[in-house]
Amino acid sequence: MTLRVHLIAALVVTSVRLPAQSAPLPRSTPEQQGISSSAILSFVNAADSSIDAMHSVMIVRHGKVVAEGWWAPNDARTPHVLYSLSKSFTSTAVGLAIAEGKLSLDAPVLSFFPGDAPATPSANLRALRVRDLLRTSTGQTSEAAVGFVLDSTLPAGTWVQRFLAHPVPYKPGTHFLYNSPATYMLSAIVQKVTGQTVLDYLQPRLFAPLGIERPTWVTSPEGIDAGAYGLNVRTEDIAKLGLLYLRRGDWNGARILPAAWVDSATARQTSNGSDPASDWDQGYGDQFWRSRHGYRGDGAFGQYMLVLPEQDAVVAITSGVRDMQAVMTLVWDRLLPAMRAGPLPADANAQRALQARLGSLAMRTAAGGASSPLAATISRRWYTLPANARGIQAVALDFSSPAPALLARSATGETRTPFGTDAWVRSETGFANGMERFLAVPPHPALAASGGWTADSVFTLKLVTLGTPYYSTMTFGFHGDSLTLGGEYNVSFGPRTLARLEGRAAPGR
Repeated sequence: MTLRVHLIAALVVTSVRLPAQSAPLPRSTPEQQGISSSAILSFVNAADSSIDAMHSVMIVRHGKVVAEGWWAPNDARTPHVLYSLSKSFTSTAVGLAIAEGKLSLDAPVLSFFPGDAPATPSANLRALRVRDLLRTSTGQTSEAAVGFVLDSTLPAGTWVQRFLAHPVPYKPGTHFLYNSPATYMLSAIVQKVTGQTVLDYLQPRLFAPLGIERPTWVTSPEGIDAGAYGLNVRTEDIAKLGLLYLRRGDWNGARILPAAWVDSATARQTSNGSDPASDWDQGYGDQFWRSRHGYRGDGAFGQYMLVLPEQDAVVAITSGVRDMQAVMTLVWDRLLPAMRAGPLPADANAQRALQARLGSLAMRTAAGGASSPLAATISRRWYTLPANARGIQAVALDFSSPAPALLARSATGETRTPFGTDAWVRSETGFANGMERFLAVPPHPALAASGGWTADSVFTLKLVTLGTPYYSTMTFGFHGDSLTLGGEYNVSFGPRTLARLEGRAAPGR
């Protein structure tokens, strides 16, 4: 029997519905699990001082959480946008569908969508198989126009039709191209063969057994989960998936995934570069990246599930960073060398210092002071703005009440967003400054805001959309009856600097 047949035989198993397990992962001290509290504190301090917009970190060693922290206003309860870390969950759904005999790695993609294929599909498109989608080696040289982009120039048709109509100049399996539309096709295939969205299919098979509560997933206009992105879960849920893979599909003695699937999905299936210093050149598996140490799932702007088999560890991180390599390098340099094979002597002082630091983490608030001689003059004074991409018609700052706030008017009405000075103030609704456009969901993110006077006539406001990588900075420059409004996003798929707007004071208050 060939190795390939052995693998297929190992994957085809009877799926077992396991009871929901809402219990969190077990906790332990770092020293009991062979890593010093001082080393973790060094990592946390380095991340806090050198990396802007860290949101959370959870370190799991030998199956137990040894350290966890959230940078306020982020918290443990709020689900976080995963972006492409979603791909590893979609891959898991594919593995389960194969295990249940509903799907084969060698199945032609066109066999699932005969009515959506081009009239004369190319030989390369006909050769495209499920395994090529998993390994993003579709033979395409660019991504198909599939996603939440509102553009009248996009080709007609469903997302599946657009993908199948996209050129495939190379033989599938021969060229690596990181390809989110390929992951969407995996989601569509799972839905085709199971009759359920990936989210619903995973609920009794993955989410419930692992205690992953209330996950949500963005869907396409056709009602198919986006697959490549759009999943929202908590930091601990990321750690749980990583631990499931670290345990080769076993969860507390119950078999969730075939070990053969885990081994294959996380192995190097496709070459994607040769730079030994880059974690993006170590090869690609089945919707998992190979890393310089172990393997991972990751998402735009710093969402990480780092799985370290040699160290028997998982590190889950959420953030909103521009330099994703810098975060992983900190893990490699600060945490990995500190992991020992056996327990370390207890260190109560170091543990207390670590817990105090983890409990006091906070994102940097807006720079500036709490007051200015100009505050009373401009408080609640509305400034009208010209037409702009963010849809702001007028703005005002209210310093007259105990809770200062940003007031903003748009075509949908008026919002009030409270802010703190040298502190974060959370609100469930408010003005997101256009950041909701990046989320591909209805624009209702919870917010946190802080502000300060950086000069007598300049007020700076920082707005965080909670559960996302994004914050924006708004700079209000007051000059008599005029307002200059500038700003930028911390991260973006496009330009980060916002167009400068010139406003005029409206009559009255």
